[in-house]
Amino acid sequence: MEAGSIIFQFFLIFSGAAVFASIALYTRQPLIIAYVGIGAVLGPYGLSMVKDLGLLSQIGQIGIIFLLFLLGLDMQPRALWSTLRKSTIVAIFSSLIFLLIGFLVPYLFGFNAMDSLVVGAAMMFSSTIIGIKLLPTTVLHHRHIGELMIGMLLLQDLLAILVLMVLYSAPGSGSEGIGTHLGLSLLSLPLLVGAALLMVRFVLLPLITRFDRFHEYIFLLAIGWCLGLAETASALGLSEEIGAFIAGITIATSPISQYIAVNLKPLRDFFLILFFFAVGAQFNTGALGSVIIPSIVLAALVLVMKPVVYRYLLKGVSEKRSLAWDLGFRLGQASEFSLLIAYVAAGSALITEEASLLIQATTIITLLVSSYIVVMKYPNPIAISDKLRRD
Repeated sequence: MEAGSIIFQFFLIFSGAAVFASIALYTRQPLIIAYVGIGAVLGPYGLSMVKDLGLLSQIGQIGIIFLLFLLGLDMQPRALWSTLRKSTIVAIFSSLIFLLIGFLVPYLFGFNAMDSLVVGAAMMFSSTIIGIKLLPTTVLHHRHIGELMIGMLLLQDLLAILVLMVLYSAPGSGSEGIGTHLGLSLLSLPLLVGAALLMVRFVLLPLITRFDRFHEYIFLLAIGWCLGLAETASALGLSEEIGAFIAGITIATSPISQYIAVNLKPLRDFFLILFFFAVGAQFNTGALGSVIIPSIVLAALVLVMKPVVYRYLLKGVSEKRSLAWDLGFRLGQASEFSLLIAYVAAGSALITEEASLLIQATTIITLLVSSYIVVMKYPNPIAISDKLRRD
């Protein structure tokens, strides 16, 4: 087997992840630590057994496309409507607070205003992957906390898409070019959503209804829909990730969405491993020294302030104190969208490599620590304790 072949790369990724996951379970650690850890060990900045950064970038992009599609399937719009007022108030005020915190820390450490603004924007969001994956399915779909979490995450994800649209528009020539590109993107978004809803209603749902006995066909149709809308979004000047998320949300309005989501769970877990492996492998540990102090300070503030802010905002909209703390800790981290913002902004030369590294380091720290807190303290599907484990 050739060392540079894709088969060998996958062998390293999944065999290494299995070994690290076994160690993580024996030592009572969240599995995400294993995925990021094996990426850092095997990647170009570790043992260099997986050297191709281009391949890693593609793996990460494919992973996030499918993850966002599957997350979109879990974003039930009816949950947003049922908790619209509370979700909107909490999402708006919390985003402003975290934007300010994320701006001030790097600015006080000497980063320029643009770097600090993008870092602040990256800190506004909580991880949809962590929030959904660590919430028991029965709670997610049948209890108030699940509806409230979905509503807040959906609003955050929509805001994140707007931020990404601005960043994707940045390569235009001058401010006028950026404004024109952004205007076209903003026009394309509702057109894409409208076309997708019509396609789901008049094409996909009739096909699913007619051939629902053929499970492999439903699987194929869902994957084709995801990739098709991802490519359509790219052609319209948006991004594949935005298209995949829209593909998931538009199917989420149909009765078949949960069936698709459940049957695609193994695929979600497959790409979850690939995504977090790519995150760890692309993380330049050699340059970490230049941002280690601000990243620790920012991560500590995020981990402390997010649960506190969510607790008081939720209490302010008449939620119970226990639910407010529970939801606050579950949303007490940065997001996979934070990583996307870092990659896109750095690729567009809007921010320095140090600012991108700061966002990545802060996000990884908060994902790991927050996951550990939830796994050890609250009911979740992957808890080490039998008392806390809920499917």
